[in-house]
Amino acid sequence: MKNTDAPEIRAENAYMQEAIGEALEGIRLGHGGPFGSVVVKDGTIVGRGHNRVLSDDDPTCHGEICALRDAGKALRTHDLSGCVLYTTGEPCTMCLCACLWANIEKVYYGCTIAENSRIGFRDGEFDRLFGGRGALGDYLVRIDEDACRRLFDEYLATSGEKY
Repeated sequence: MKNTDAPEIRAENAYMQEAIGEALEGIRLGHGGPFGSVVVKDGTIVGRGHNRVLSDDDPTCHGEICALRDAGKALRTHDLSGCVLYTTGEPCTMCLCACLWANIEKVYYGCTIAENSRIGFRDGEFDRLFGGRGALGDYLVRIDEDACRRLFDEYLATSGEKY
């Protein structure tokens, strides 16, 4: 985990723990919501990012997008075939489509779209608009939900700007 000053929130999966660390860094810096992500290829983290919507004044600067961009630069390619993504919250429609576009093989997430609404996000509205996630099969896999819920609680307890 990058931020040693962050509260201790432990996930079972080491990659999800890194995603949580990214999210905690973003929360601590006031960059945006509690969303951190890492991209993994062949057992190595090749990209990482956290939500930077507030710090960058960019509504598209979600944790998943930042991690995909970082992985593309590290691997010197736009095609992330062979990579998987770990993220603290189930990806919004934009991020989900970006993962599919980048050829991410699988997405592991902690909190659900419904839980994202608990902290003020409206991802469920967009899912309904675009027909839901039923056709994705086992592309999205939920892991470490308790650790990610604690992360969301930590975010809600902060006094910084929220959106």
